[in-house]
Amino acid sequence: MAAILSLMIVLTLSLVITRAATIALTATGMSREAARFQARSAFSGAGFTTTESESVVRHPVRRRIIMWLMLAGSAGVIAVIASVVLAAAQPDDNVGALVWVAAVCAAIAFIWWVSRRRVVDEAVTRLATAALRRWTDLDVHDYATLLHVGGEYIVTELQVSEGDWVAGQGLGSLSLRDEGIIVLGIERVDGTYAGVPKSSTVIEDGDVLVLYGRAESIGELGQRRRDRSGEAAHTAAVREQAEVMRED
Repeated sequence: MAAILSLMIVLTLSLVITRAATIALTATGMSREAARFQARSAFSGAGFTTTESESVVRHPVRRRIIMWLMLAGSAGVIAVIASVVLAAAQPDDNVGALVWVAAVCAAIAFIWWVSRRRVVDEAVTRLATAALRRWTDLDVHDYATLLHVGGEYIVTELQVSEGDWVAGQGLGSLSLRDEGIIVLGIERVDGTYAGVPKSSTVIEDGDVLVLYGRAESIGELGQRRRDRSGEAAHTAAVREQAEVMRED
């Protein structure tokens, strides 16, 4: 039982670590998919050579993140091997080999099933984000730049969390265009993608918005909460955008 418990702990920590690394890499300007791929590759020691890998090596912050991932991954693999070997060498007299193997498989399946739940995914994301904010100087809010268009204008991703100002509202009612922000697409939690969404499209918790606009405006939108302060911030952003338009 001790070996199985150790295995479950290691797998759980692995999920948290790779999620934290994905958020940290995203904060350096990588797309979410590329960041997830690089985090899992480094943690597992797969060592894929891709264009994204080269960009990681050339970037000092990304290189440091990957280095710590590789160290954590090595420690995790060693712990798992040690647990399995220990349990195999000293089996419980009351538990047969087949039962032991079945218990290990069930533990892995349970961890995998739990990790696929949306509520767990959001909880792990919040935990990883809080840890990065507490112990690093990275800007970990998920509006990392994907493409610098020119001047102040960028194309970015924005991860929608529970309580965000945009969550649970239709695009039309948000009037983001009045703030100078255009929603180019929405990636849903289930993996589907809505390109050029309609004004009636409702933004849900967990959605990833692909936005175009001024970096400062999108950064403020990402921190806006669904309360009176959020509405006041929207009104102020509309006024600011109107001023920007007059100056242009």
